[in-house]
Amino acid sequence: MPRWTLSSQAFDRPAMDIRPSRFAAFALCVALTALGGGLVAAGHAELGLPITVLFGLLSLVGVADLIQRRHSIQRNYPVIGHIRWMAELVRPEIRQYLIEADTEASPFSRTQRSLVYERAKDLPGERPFGTLLDVYGVGYEFIGHSTSPAAPVDPATFRVTVGGDQCTRPYSASVFNISAMSFGSLSANAIRALNAGARKGGFYHDTGEGSISPYHREAGGDVVWEVASGYFGCRDAEGRFDPQRFADQAAADQVKMIEIKLSQGAKPGHGGVLPGPKVTPEIAATRGVPVGVDCISPSRHSAFSTPREMMGFIAQLRELSGGKPVGFKLCLGHPWELMAMVKAMLETGVRPDFIVIDGAEGGTGAAPVEFSDHMGAPMRDGLLFLHNTLVGVGLREKIRIGAAGRIVTAFDIASVLALGADWANAARGFMFALGCVQSLSCHTNHCPTGVATQDPLRQRALVVPDKAERVYHFHRNTLRALAGLLAAAGLQHPEELGPHHLARRISPSEIRPYSRLHVFLAPGELLSGDCAHAHYRHNWDLASPDSFDPRAA
Repeated sequence: MPRWTLSSQAFDRPAMDIRPSRFAAFALCVALTALGGGLVAAGHAELGLPITVLFGLLSLVGVADLIQRRHSIQRNYPVIGHIRWMAELVRPEIRQYLIEADTEASPFSRTQRSLVYERAKDLPGERPFGTLLDVYGVGYEFIGHSTSPAAPVDPATFRVTVGGDQCTRPYSASVFNISAMSFGSLSANAIRALNAGARKGGFYHDTGEGSISPYHREAGGDVVWEVASGYFGCRDAEGRFDPQRFADQAAADQVKMIEIKLSQGAKPGHGGVLPGPKVTPEIAATRGVPVGVDCISPSRHSAFSTPREMMGFIAQLRELSGGKPVGFKLCLGHPWELMAMVKAMLETGVRPDFIVIDGAEGGTGAAPVEFSDHMGAPMRDGLLFLHNTLVGVGLREKIRIGAAGRIVTAFDIASVLALGADWANAARGFMFALGCVQSLSCHTNHCPTGVATQDPLRQRALVVPDKAERVYHFHRNTLRALAGLLAAAGLQHPEELGPHHLARRISPSEIRPYSRLHVFLAPGELLSGDCAHAHYRHNWDLASPDSFDPRAA
């Protein structure tokens, strides 16, 4: 073999590991402890004692790391392995404040949050140097402008009357309102500020399923009472619906509408438990449950079990409330179930006054990851399906539609109105107006801004009068922006928006208006028996007014 030829066996020999020993930090701590002890023994206690104490404690940490059995990294890297846990602890904050891109949604981008903060503080929202969005990227959306723009109108006129011919006390709702968030999930101060802002701005505040708390009543703002499967605020000792307790609460003039919650975007089809230790006297009194006992939200209603029975429950609530508008909220799941409800409307003659569509992208509360990521239809898909179903049976003009799910800007509102909604609701947008910084700690009771916590010291940080003004300004300035968008498009009222006004890029070389991008049924098409769209026809055939089970059809 030539002298310059390297034997292949050389590659089989283990390489010398020249990296520092994984025990180096531990060994250094032990050595410095000994050094400190030596200094103390030599009469230099003022220098040696701090060194001995500090590195002695770290040495004890290293010993504990070596003998513990839970964490492999700490056994292999005593003392220094803790740096990994410390880095993970602050990783979300480092990412959000230093690394996150302005347009990176997680779930709301810095740009979106900043816009809400500016509007809530009543600051100018103009941006220099053009858009940050990729206008040639697939998914980019825009509103077409008119060569003959209209004069902007007062956004205070952007209202919709809710209440059909079966309702005797209709309600004039803003096209932008506060979506469902319960007292218990949000702090008392957050509820106070939201309701005070809603009163000043003339829009409604949905209570969430936690019922009407004293903090909803203080400012006297319009309230939509959400009645969920736990019947909080209107239940008997066994958790069943109590008609008399419902009637007593619903009689309040502040309660403008009743919303039956079938499901929510965060965790559709999933119940919930508020652990007993969190059921404080205030929450217990609001919900009508015992103090300190687990508060159960069942996954389904006990007051009805079929679509036909559901219509009877709607009629009962409308009568007990004195003729106020009654509707329901859901995140679309099985399409045939929604169609079964619509068939029950046709057969019984009982109709809800409104339906609110929530989306899988929504949710202020904590939920299992699989539910958040993979359960329920996105809001726009559910909205389109509901709108088309009501059009297809001739009921669209009799039932109003609200939409909720990741809505924070005027364009977000315009996009759902163009797809068939009459108004939009927002939850997290109004949380940002309260000062939420998207720390993603809502479920820990450690909210840094006092919005989503029951800790009295933490929620003290939320100053109600100041935050109420921010809620009011956010609503007002968002509707002003909507008025500007409409005027530029040649329109004066949100009800004039149609799917032909908005467009989306579907490829680098093609843009389509919503009217050509989505399916829109003709009035009465589902009843004609010759619906041209297989998805709608198939689910209509599966639906039965007497069961949510498609096998019963």
